[in-house]
Amino acid sequence: MKKFFPFCFLFFIIPLIPYAQFDNNWEQKVDPIVLKKSKSETNTEFIIVMEEQAELSKTNTLKTKEEKGLFVYKTLVEIATRTQKEVIQILRNKNALFQSYWVANVIWVNGDISIIQEIAPLSAVKEIIENASYTFPKPIENIESTSESRTIEWGITKTQADKVWALGYTGQGIVIGGDDTGYDWTHPALKKKYRGWNGTSADHNYNWHDAVKSGNGGACGINALAPCDDFGHGTHTMGTMVGDDEAGNQIGMAPGASWIGCRNMDVGNGTFTMYVECFQFFLAPTDLTNSNANPLKSPHVINNSWGCIESEGCNSSNYATMETVIKNLNAAGIVVVSSSGNSGPNCSTIDTPPSIFANSFVVGSTTNSDEISSFSSRGPITIYSCNEVKPDVTAPGTGIRSSYKDGTYTTMSGTSMAGPHVAGLVALIISANPELAGQVDSIENIIRKTATPLTSTENCGSISGSLIPNYTFGHGRIDALAAVNMAVSIKETEKKEFPIQIYPNPCSDYISVEFQNKQANAFLHVYNNMGQLVLDSKIEPFKKINISALSEGVFFYVIETETIHFNGKLVKIK
Repeated sequence: MKKFFPFCFLFFIIPLIPYAQFDNNWEQKVDPIVLKKSKSETNTEFIIVMEEQAELSKTNTLKTKEEKGLFVYKTLVEIATRTQKEVIQILRNKNALFQSYWVANVIWVNGDISIIQEIAPLSAVKEIIENASYTFPKPIENIESTSESRTIEWGITKTQADKVWALGYTGQGIVIGGDDTGYDWTHPALKKKYRGWNGTSADHNYNWHDAVKSGNGGACGINALAPCDDFGHGTHTMGTMVGDDEAGNQIGMAPGASWIGCRNMDVGNGTFTMYVECFQFFLAPTDLTNSNANPLKSPHVINNSWGCIESEGCNSSNYATMETVIKNLNAAGIVVVSSSGNSGPNCSTIDTPPSIFANSFVVGSTTNSDEISSFSSRGPITIYSCNEVKPDVTAPGTGIRSSYKDGTYTTMSGTSMAGPHVAGLVALIISANPELAGQVDSIENIIRKTATPLTSTENCGSISGSLIPNYTFGHGRIDALAAVNMAVSIKETEKKEFPIQIYPNPCSDYISVEFQNKQANAFLHVYNNMGQLVLDSKIEPFKKINISALSEGVFFYVIETETIHFNGKLVKIK
């Protein structure tokens, strides 16, 4: 597999920092593959992993997704800025190509053995690993494309998502991130769902990022400034999450949700740093110049359908670093959905990142008769330390019709088709109970607890297939209606505990404020994500407050009375 260089900068020469601390056993820090390559090649790609990584347990005490995202972003950037200075100074002095990342405290380098010899001994450096190759599990079946209109696809009705729509929850106000081969954003089923489209024009800032900075680039070229799919796989997965062309092709679980995307593969193949770069974009989206990061624009959930295959150059030395990235995203309140892989039917075939990590929400594939798809990878995970039962759940993945590049539709089979059903379900759950936004564990537990239990005659690992959960189906096939009903019941329970309720939320034109006890001289203050006051209104009994002048997005509100100071978030939709 070819390896392609991620985005990098050439820096100026500056003096070295004096009094550095060194480790004389530096070769032990270097991946043997990197060491061997660097001794025989003029330039070698490698990843410098810094010793200090972020401690983010404080996010457990933070209530909102916005609070978590801001805290995680600021903490990660501070640590990377402080600890990478010495290494960056050396790289600049040697005119090396490099790129610093903060989503995990790492630096990508394309350099020679002399750089490794100088950097590896530094005590601030934990290890130097390979920039391993990644790819996505190729679809098992690809039926000939068609442009015919159909009704609601079977995966939607099987999971009862259409019944959730009837309750008024379609994913409105929720943002889904797609981490894949790219996206045909002008596809009729996707265009109106793209967060960068306002109905008349497109703004790709904060809504799209291309991690392919060199190499082939396929039909999209490199560093594409607008969403583009050089393979078709990403467009298919996004269709299952949000797709609806309003002309009969109801292919998406959450047609009311918005989507943003990142291309992390070059014609289906990527590297460790391409994936890291996309995850960093999702944690704090940037403009098209890769500047002005804003964690308040991060998605609620990210879908991932890719893996690291040993036969194509994968090196397990980077597993721990990739796991750190996933943990940091979870800490920021983002659900990370991962397809289990297409290596079944044997046990212990869930064997590639990100599905081998405890913090990934792993999805296997089922047929329309609730049988496990033969290709769906099974647990337990034996190549990496993970004590969780994986897959977590299963979802429809055999014969899934969805959008495809160039405005067409096609049917595919694979766990890549199952995962998007779960990402869409996350959007439905949060739209039904916005207070769950950022509560990753709660959302995942709702999906597990409400899944339709499925058992198997397969006995993988120490768990019988007759038990729930098991290593074939996990907790079972997802049930969107049951999950949303549980989310709503939690909301009703919480409602009794709060002295104030503001509804509807998400909202479009008017809101109402309800107090448990009568209040006099109550006021509502609404702020945008820059902290600017955009609405100031007195709250009067039985009188709605007009918020139609507010733009679409997330706002923060404060309700003040003589005895109460109450705050929360308000989601404005069209």
